Amino acid sequence: MNKYLVRKLNKKLNTTISVPGDKSITHRAIILGGLAEGETIINNYLDSDDCRRTINAFRQMGVKLEKINNKIYIESKGLNNLIAPENVIDAGNSGTTMRLLCGVIAGQNFYSEIIGDESLSKRPMRRVIDPLRKMGAEISAVNDMYPPIKIRGNTNLNPITYELPVPSAQVKSAIILASLQAVGTTVIKEPIKTRDHTELMLKHFGVEIINTYSTITINGKTRFKGKTVYVPGDFSSAAFFIVLGLILSDAKIKIENVGLNPTRTGLLDCLKKMGANITIEGTRLVNNEIVGNIIVESSKLNGIDITEPQDITNMIDEIPILCLAATQANGTTTIRNAKELRVKESDRIRTISTELNKMGAKIIELEDGFIIEGGTKLKGANVDSYNDHRIAMTLAISGLCAEGETVINNSNCVSISFPEFFTIIEDFSK
Repeated sequence: MNKYLVRKLNKKLNTTISVPGDKSITHRAIILGGLAEGETIINNYLDSDDCRRTINAFRQMGVKLEKINNKIYIESKGLNNLIAPENVIDAGNSGTTMRLLCGVIAGQNFYSEIIGDESLSKRPMRRVIDPLRKMGAEISAVNDMYPPIKIRGNTNLNPITYELPVPSAQVKSAIILASLQAVGTTVIKEPIKTRDHTELMLKHFGVEIINTYSTITINGKTRFKGKTVYVPGDFSSAAFFIVLGLILSDAKIKIENVGLNPTRTGLLDCLKKMGANITIEGTRLVNNEIVGNIIVESSKLNGIDITEPQDITNMIDEIPILCLAATQANGTTTIRNAKELRVKESDRIRTISTELNKMGAKIIELEDGFIIEGGTKLKGANVDSYNDHRIAMTLAISGLCAEGETVINNSNCVSISFPEFFTIIEDFSK
C-alpha cells in the first residue's frame, strides 16, 4: 500500500507556481490530432496516466505519435484511416478515454473492445451507449451498462437529434466525434451547458460547428487538417492551490497560465461569493481557450448555499476541494444537486465526507450533496484516497492546514491527473 505523509505548513507562503497542462484539453487534442490529416503538434500536454491511455489507444489504431521535449507530434492519415487494434484497448482509470473513444470507433470499419480498471468498470456507460446505438453502431456492455465495452463501428452512421439526459461533456463529445463520421447533420441539445473544450478545439482545427448556449449542430463526413495546439494549465489542478492560498493564514499564491474557460471556473465564482480575495490577470485567447494568471490571498470565507444545477456542473470536479474550503468558512455551507459525484472515480459524496470528518470536519452527507459546518479546526489523521486522485489531493491540502501529521493511503493515484503534485507541496516547506 502506497502512503504519503503530510505535515502542517508552519511558514508564511508567498509563491508563484505553474500547474501541468489541462487533462481534458490534452485528451481532445490527441484525439483530434489522430483524426486530422497531416501533422499536429501539441505543446504543454499533460503527461499523466489518463492521457497516456488515449495516446496508446491511437497508437494501437495505427496513428504515429511521438513525445519529444514536452510536445506530442502526431502524424495521421485522417478521419477514416484508423486500423483495427490487434488487442483490447485499456483505458485504465480514464473515463474520458473510454467514452470519447466510443464516439471515435463508432464510425470506423472495425470491431474493438475497450476495458478499464476496477474503478472504471463500475462507472455508467449506458449514457454514451444509447445515442451511439441510435446512430447505428453495434455496442454491448456488462448489463448493458458497465465496461468492458465492445463496439463494431459503422462507416455510414445516422445523424441524430439528441437531448442529453444528464449534463456530461464526455457524452456530448462522444456524440460529436461520432457525428463527424455520420452522413448528414447531427443536433445535440444540452439543457445544462457543460464544458465546451471539444467544440472549441474543433473550431481551432477548422471544423464548422455551430454552438449556441443549448444546441450544438455539426455536419458529418468532415475532413480537417492537423494543427499546432497549446494546452493551458489545468484549472482543476490549480483549484487545490487556490483553496490552499485562501485558507492558510498570511498566504499569497500566484498560479500562472491557467485555462479559464467559463464552463470550468464555477469554483472561482463560488469562492468569490464566499468572500475570497482572487485576482485574474494577463488574460488572452489561445486556440480558442481563455488563459490567464490567478492570484489568491488569505481570506475570511463565509458559508453559502450552492444549489443551482449550472453552478454544480461548472465545478463538478472541484467540489471535493470546495468542501475543504467550506470547513474553514464562517457559518454553514450547503451543496445540493451534485448526485453526479457518486459515479466519479469514487463515490465522492461518501468519500470526501468520510475522510474529512476523520480530520475533525463536520460534514453531513446528503443523497445529492453536503451540509458543511464551518469554522472547524482540522487535525491530522490516517485517511484513504479510495484510489481517487481528487480525493487524495484534497486530503493532502487538508493535511497542510491540519495540526499534526496526516497519512494518505493509496496516494499514488495522483499520477492520474497531476504527477508533480507532491513535488510542488514539498517545495512549499523548503
